[in-house]
Amino acid sequence: MSSRTYVVSGGASGIGAATTALLREQGHRVITVDLRDADVVADLSTTEGRASAVAGVQALTEVVHGIVPAAGIAGLTGVDSALVVSVNYFGALALLRGLRPQLVAAGGAAVVLLASNSITGMPGWDSSVASHCLRDDEPAARAAAARVDSVMVYPATKAALAWWARREGVGAEWIGAGIRINSVAPGLISTPMTDLLRADPVFGPFADTYPSALGRPGRPEEIAATIAFLLSDAASLVVGVVLFVDGGTDAMLHPIAPEGWEIAPLDL
Repeated sequence: MSSRTYVVSGGASGIGAATTALLREQGHRVITVDLRDADVVADLSTTEGRASAVAGVQALTEVVHGIVPAAGIAGLTGVDSALVVSVNYFGALALLRGLRPQLVAAGGAAVVLLASNSITGMPGWDSSVASHCLRDDEPAARAAAARVDSVMVYPATKAALAWWARREGVGAEWIGAGIRINSVAPGLISTPMTDLLRADPVFGPFADTYPSALGRPGRPEEIAATIAFLLSDAASLVVGVVLFVDGGTDAMLHPIAPEGWEIAPLDL
């Protein structure tokens, strides 16, 4: 495979860093976007920061073969729920939309969004947040999130990303332009975000009781390997998929059909 150019947000740590390392090992160029230690330093929580991120990438390349918006914030005690919405959902899509011309220029590109198995593993999360996200209404999504604990906002943002990939990924704007969009739904992964979970006074015990058929948390490089596959030509027939990569957690909790990620009928 010839060398390609990829963009990874959240590339300074966790899954983003592991994905960056793997793609570079495969001989590709990776442009990272993060708050620190990145090729493009930008804050994806604000419209100004998102514009800066897009402009920064565009200054470095005219062609992008793939994007992995891995930057995200966990829904933990004391975390601003509205900030979770802005970074996890709107920050990810702003990067994707802003760099669409560069994706089109590649003549065949791929995007992998970071969802989460919390969309089925945490019933009771706030569906109104996801609905406002899918309507592309950031003020309304932030307002709805501000009324809810961030732990119930996090899966809402991840469900919205997964649904957006399915809804938009099969349309003319994306696959019609040769851009494949999919998402991965990791389970508990050993990253700095997991360390924050373990230190959380309310949700810390959850980390040690998290069900897994493998009996262990996942490793960032395991998610990175899946992402690299979805970016590659080997996944050329994979479009609009939400791929659970969680050591069997979702299958253990829902052996027949997932529950807990439905939303009330809305005009989405």
